[in-house]
Amino acid sequence: MNIKKTEIKYKKLNDDAKCPSYGTDFAAGADLFSAEEEVIIKPGNTAFIHTGLALEIPEGLAGLIYARSGLACKKGLAPANKVGVIDSDYRGEIIVALFNHSDSSVTVSKHERVAQIVFTPYYFADFLQEEELEDTQRGSGGFGSTGTH
Repeated sequence: MNIKKTEIKYKKLNDDAKCPSYGTDFAAGADLFSAEEEVIIKPGNTAFIHTGLALEIPEGLAGLIYARSGLACKKGLAPANKVGVIDSDYRGEIIVALFNHSDSSVTVSKHERVAQIVFTPYYFADFLQEEELEDTQRGSGGFGSTGTH
């Protein structure tokens, strides 16, 4: 297996916290688990699910919080902000804001997988104001400008 790895230190903030884990050897996202006894999310509502964990993400990486496809497709639960961003200087608890897209109340149980976290490198930009930008074939064509096929 030739997968690039990095160490991510974590701290349990309560005894019910569960270490993130990968479902398979080649999974990109590590599952995050609820550390709460039970949370009921009503249709159209958001609940903040505590994981009971804080992470020490290395400088140059960000933790991106994504939906778990099974939870989203089968139960209608997905992160309210679509993708959460955990910066490397954040040391607080990882909390997942889950929105209920379904027509029924959904219960989230302790140690249930609620989201997945993917660690990715990023660039920190130095923004330079210019009078003109390099032109491209697309130019300023926006939403739907490249066609439907």
